[in-house]
Amino acid sequence: MVRYHAVLSEGEPADAPLAIGNLPKGWNPVQPVHMKLRDGRDRLYFWVHGPGVVRYLAAESGDGRRYRVVDPLCPCLYHPFDRASRPCDPALAGLVGQPYLDSHPQPPGEERAPTDLRCNDATTVYQLADGSFELFTPGLIPVDKNDARYVAHDNAPGLVRVIDRLTSHDGLRWENRQRVLIPDLDDPCDLQFYHLAVTHTPEGRVGLLGHYRVEAQTMDLEWCFSQDGIAWERPHRCGWLPRGEPGEADCYGIYPPHSSVYHGGQWWLFYTGVNHAHNHQHSCGQPRSVVMAAKAESLWRP
Repeated sequence: MVRYHAVLSEGEPADAPLAIGNLPKGWNPVQPVHMKLRDGRDRLYFWVHGPGVVRYLAAESGDGRRYRVVDPLCPCLYHPFDRASRPCDPALAGLVGQPYLDSHPQPPGEERAPTDLRCNDATTVYQLADGSFELFTPGLIPVDKNDARYVAHDNAPGLVRVIDRLTSHDGLRWENRQRVLIPDLDDPCDLQFYHLAVTHTPEGRVGLLGHYRVEAQTMDLEWCFSQDGIAWERPHRCGWLPRGEPGEADCYGIYPPHSSVYHGGQWWLFYTGVNHAHNHQHSCGQPRSVVMAAKAESLWRP
């Protein structure tokens, strides 16, 4: 494996092993997902962080090397912390810092973020067999301090994370937002759903649901499944892959990849394990994160 740093530019992408063009200066891409489109083009999805900017962009390439952001001012999604989300919903005050947004005003001509395109991060995108796209992203439900779901030591107190689904014909303009996974009365009151990574199989969709216990600040992968991406069944309601013992690299949290990989007659899960709490206030030893692997003969027998 050879490692390359992406060459970022405001104009056209540079002639480099990996380049991203049409990206405003000071905007830094994070959490990339690569997708080979059915028409042969390559696409990158990623969150971008910049002064007053937290949004989900798409960039396309004809050669898999030089990518051009489709439109940085018209992204796929917006974080509530993005300048285009002003004025922010007062109910999101636990997540959004209004003084910060006030110090980074929206430039003239940039559209306001539609409410249906505002979300937390940890987003996954998939192209379906018919060429259309589906996207899973966390929605946010505000709760007050008297609610049992309010956890003061969370990094977003007063907000409950749930999973929403959006669809798109081209993977760029998203609509039909639906809430597809939300904790219910059979779940602990501090359970939230932080993300949903999906593997498409001939038998249906297998999901790795971010099973986030807010009191303990631990993250597990809960096994779930669906035939249509809308109605999800959760037969076990617990972590599928056991976390490590205290002191081991994945003792506090397990975070999924974009999807599982089928190779050599087995399913492989390459995941991130962490030894620290989600709010970074506690750790078992020096905080660190590692890439680990697990394998199974079937995704349908958790």
